[in-house]
Amino acid sequence: MLCFTGTPMAVGSADPLPTPQHDPFYTPPSGWDSVTPGTILNSRPVEVASLEPQAQDADAWQLLYRTTDTAGQPMATVTTVLRPRTGQVKGLITYQAATNASAPQCAPSFALRQGAPDKYDASLDFIQIDQMLSSGHAISVPDWEGPKGSMLTPKQPGYAALDGVRAAQGFAPLGLPGTDTPVAAMGYSGGSFGTSWAAQVQPTYAPEIRLVGVAMGGWTAPIAHHLESLDSGPFSGFLPSILPGMMRADPRLAAAFDKYLTPAGQALMAAGDSTCMTPNVAQHAFQRMDDYLTIPFPQLLEQVQASLADLDFGPVAPTAPLFLYNAVHDEIVAIAGADQAVAQWCASGAQITHTRDQLSEHVSLAISATPAVLRWIDERLAGQAAPGGCSTRTVPSMSLGGA
Repeated sequence: MLCFTGTPMAVGSADPLPTPQHDPFYTPPSGWDSVTPGTILNSRPVEVASLEPQAQDADAWQLLYRTTDTAGQPMATVTTVLRPRTGQVKGLITYQAATNASAPQCAPSFALRQGAPDKYDASLDFIQIDQMLSSGHAISVPDWEGPKGSMLTPKQPGYAALDGVRAAQGFAPLGLPGTDTPVAAMGYSGGSFGTSWAAQVQPTYAPEIRLVGVAMGGWTAPIAHHLESLDSGPFSGFLPSILPGMMRADPRLAAAFDKYLTPAGQALMAAGDSTCMTPNVAQHAFQRMDDYLTIPFPQLLEQVQASLADLDFGPVAPTAPLFLYNAVHDEIVAIAGADQAVAQWCASGAQITHTRDQLSEHVSLAISATPAVLRWIDERLAGQAAPGGCSTRTVPSMSLGGA
C-alpha cells in the first residue's frame, strides 16, 4: 500500500493539544486526492486517554488517510489505531465512537487523546476501548464524520470506517496480516449509525475486507422520528449538537433550516456547532425547536423528509452476520426503529441475532452489554460461524449473560 511519510509528533508534550482545525497533521499532502482509498497520508504516535489519570496501556497511533465522501469525492480523515502491548492480536475491530456533535474538537481523534480538555463525551468509549484491548483486539477508531463534522450523512461514515480498516491493515506497526485480517465492526448509539453504513456499503465498496461480524446497539433509526422525539424533552440538547453537521452535509437541509430559523435559532445552531454533546445536552434540556423556527418543527421535518429518508437503513441487508442489541425502555432512542430494521432486513435474508434488554436504559446498556458483544465478536474473529437465520430474544439483562 502506498504510504505518504510525515513527521511524528512527540508523545507526552506538555503543550496544550491543538484542535483539529488548528493541527497541521489533519492537512493532507499535495497529491493526496489521486491515491487509492485507504492510503495512509501521514502517521504519528499518540497516547489515548482512559477514565484513569494515566493513558491506556496500549500502543497507539493516528493515521491520516484518503477516503470518500457522500458525493463520491476524495476526502481525508483520521483514524486512531491501537493494539495491546503484549500478546498476539485476535483481529481488528473498527469501532465507531458515539460521536453526537458537529464541532471539530468532538471528533474521536481529538477527544480520545491524553491531554484533551475533558473526557465527558468519550467516557463510554474509554470503557469499551479498554475492554477491547483487554480482550486482545487491535482497534481502529475512525473520525467517521470526516473533517467537516458532517453529522448523519449517508454512505460517508461507512466509507470512512472501511478505509480506516484498509489503512490499519497497511500500517506495519499494528502487526496485522494485511487483507487476511478478520475484521469486526462495532458501535453504539451515535456509533451505530456509522457502523450500520459500514455494514451496508462493504460488499460493494470494500469487498476484499473480511468483515466477519457487525455488532451495534442503541440504533438511531429512523432518523426523522428520532429527531422529533428528542424535541422538548430532557435530551433536546442533542438537536443543536447534531443539526449543524447535518446541514453542512446536505444543502437541502441547510436551505430549509436557513429559511425557517429565527435569529435566535441561527444563534442556537452556531453555539451548538462549537460545543460537544455533554454541555449541549446539559444546557438545552426541554428546549422547544418551535421557539426557534417560524414554522412548527414537525412541519419542517416533513419538508425535508427526502433528505432524512436517505439516512435510514436501506432495503438491501448487509451480508455480514449482525448482532443487534437495544434497551426495551430506552429513554433516548425508541426500540421500535430497531425492531423495524430487524424485520425488514430479516425479510431480505440477513443473518441477525437481536437481543432486547428489559432492565437497562440507554447508557447502562452500552456498559453492561459489552462483555456479551465482545464474546460474540471473538467467536466471529476466531472463525466460528454465527447462528443462521434471524432470531430475536427479550432478556431481563445482558449483564446476566443473556445475548
